[in-house]
Amino acid sequence: MINTILFDLDGTLLKITQETFITNYFGKLKKVFERLEMNPDLSVKAVWAGTKAMVENDGTVLNHRRFWDTFTGFLNLDDEKRSVVERNCDAFYTNEFNTVKEVMEPTDIPSRLIPALAAKGYTVALATNPLFPACAVTTRLDWIGLTPHDFSYITHYANSKYCKPNLEYFREVLGKLNKQPGECIMVGNNVDEDMCAGRLGMETFLITDCLENESGTKIEAYKHGTQAELEAYLMSLPDLM
Repeated sequence: MINTILFDLDGTLLKITQETFITNYFGKLKKVFERLEMNPDLSVKAVWAGTKAMVENDGTVLNHRRFWDTFTGFLNLDDEKRSVVERNCDAFYTNEFNTVKEVMEPTDIPSRLIPALAAKGYTVALATNPLFPACAVTTRLDWIGLTPHDFSYITHYANSKYCKPNLEYFREVLGKLNKQPGECIMVGNNVDEDMCAGRLGMETFLITDCLENESGTKIEAYKHGTQAELEAYLMSLPDLM
């Protein structure tokens, strides 16, 4: 019986396209590196190297460590400089990062839907790809009128050892929630990264507002629709309380 809903964030609850987000985000992040007297273009390459290392993480260390070990190794930074960069990046995600909100299409559905599902008795988790620190997730949730307290569990790079589309990521989340795949619906906008949860036995729902489908898979293979259609579907589920 379904009792848990897992939500992706970017392109799912946030109506934002990856290309637009990345362009805007890195344009502002470069300024942090410039203030720290670092080569901004080389530093962005280090971020991408760290991101790749997290996506390929084998579960032996947390994504946080995988990222920063790769980032600092790429730039040959000492421990003191690494600490300074990390502190400044966290400050960036809490403050300047907020301006990236300007490229997001406004939506009031998430701030209405998430509390409503909890009121119906469902466990609601944020299964966003854990490539960012918790503060960056909190900032993005604020853009849609939500907080971490609206979710039973949130993935970020300091509590996760895998990334999508590795199925171990979903197994890790299920373990933290103490849920079985058959109890869950995974909601996401990326065919390859989110819908693969179905291979574990989860139900899935593909959001089409900001669809990402690099593999060109026929989306008819999945239950799919807009945010509004998702809201109607989830609110039609039986109350559990």
